Amino acid sequence: MKQVFTIILIILCLGITIASADTTIPALNTNPCQDVIVTRTTPLLSFKKNSPDASRYEIQLDLSKSFDSKALRSYSINSSEEKVDAFQVPDKTPLKDKSLWWWRVRALSASGKAGKWAVSRFFVDTESDDRYSGLQRIIPVSVKAGSGSNPEYLTDYSDAGLNSQWRAAPPGPREEWIELDLGRPVTVSRAWMLSEFGNPDGWINDFHWLSSNDGTEWEPVPGGKVSNSDTYRIIQDVTPNKARFWRLVITRYTGYAPALNELMLFTPAEPEIPNVPEKPYVMVIGNQRNGYTFTRLVQRIEELIPDLKVIRIPYWKADMAMIKNLPNKPAAIILSGNNADYNNLPMFEYNGEYEIIRRADIPILGICAGCQMNAFASGYTRVHSMGWSDISAMQKPNERTIINKKIADPIFKDVRDNFVAPEVHGWAIYSLPDNYEVIARSDYIQAIRRKDKMRYGVQFHPEIKESYNQAESVLRNFLNTCLNKSK
Repeated sequence: MKQVFTIILIILCLGITIASADTTIPALNTNPCQDVIVTRTTPLLSFKKNSPDASRYEIQLDLSKSFDSKALRSYSINSSEEKVDAFQVPDKTPLKDKSLWWWRVRALSASGKAGKWAVSRFFVDTESDDRYSGLQRIIPVSVKAGSGSNPEYLTDYSDAGLNSQWRAAPPGPREEWIELDLGRPVTVSRAWMLSEFGNPDGWINDFHWLSSNDGTEWEPVPGGKVSNSDTYRIIQDVTPNKARFWRLVITRYTGYAPALNELMLFTPAEPEIPNVPEKPYVMVIGNQRNGYTFTRLVQRIEELIPDLKVIRIPYWKADMAMIKNLPNKPAAIILSGNNADYNNLPMFEYNGEYEIIRRADIPILGICAGCQMNAFASGYTRVHSMGWSDISAMQKPNERTIINKKIADPIFKDVRDNFVAPEVHGWAIYSLPDNYEVIARSDYIQAIRRKDKMRYGVQFHPEIKESYNQAESVLRNFLNTCLNKSK
């Protein structure tokens, strides 16, 4: 009897497992993530499958949340062996620009059973990354809140993971506030706010801004009031207003107390012109959240070419106007990596870097995230999460990714056809614009070049000093080529 009961229990458990596998909901947290700005009318839609038994996926897009308007479109794709699948909106049927689009995905099992829909949305604005945003971030001298601990987390822009959080003391008050002291009167025209993705607990729904020059007398900021917000990432443009003290007043929120991971204010401004050497030098654009580099990139360049000067500028201080106004142009520009999740970043801060990638007549090498910036510059959704992280230092030597050269290029001089290099990333390029080509790959794109300019990108890290790095020559070859061209 006990054996029979055990067999029945196993069958029931298997049935539950199969049913749950058939109906597992895909995760729409790669690209486009909720409320990101999509910069092409034919975006690439990617999702983490979470459905091992799915044979196909159904995808729908609509201008209506109820998916019942005349704009509704439906697609179906076969499931691949990858952890993330993607669908390219056809060129013949582009999405309407300047519009909010809802999209959803569900798994279809081999038996024909349909799982539940995963639903998200994004905004299409093809002009949003065409040029430098005209904004510079403001670094407050202090921040305080009406209650809760660690309000300084809100302005910790060195927090690459954006995981630290301020939360008001529970139970949340009917009205909560956060106050920023900018140290001096500054004109503010945009605010950026980030909450925790996927968990609406703490999202702020109704809020408004007050400003003051003495911290005592407060005035409402024109255009500073928002009602019924239902997102974790907020870009709020206000009427430009000059003041020293800025107070965010939260009057309604989701959950037991309001919470924010990050709060930033922006002022209309152009990047300053950096002091540059008179002799040949390399400009490193630091793509880390705080403007630095993910690895010891600057030091490594100086070690490889001791006579070469290196300057570093943060990515939000880079644009074509700055490049044009330099008294001495760099021999090369290198774009660094970062370790932040793009979905949690104010991506408009990269617009100036995109300009440089598209237009500068200066050799450029992008490393890791810098490689991906080449694709971002022609469409935000060309890059997405792989669904796993390729971190070579955590892998056994015989398990490290083998990279295959596809095109002979001078940048690969002294690099074997099949090589290993340090990898530290979880995102990769999925598709390239027509003016780029793949010159090396593994299971994904590993190196690219532009066809009409000296423009390269490598997903691996040639600059990392490791005994197994067989691609160190890539960085040295690029730098030597650039120096020879500048003579």
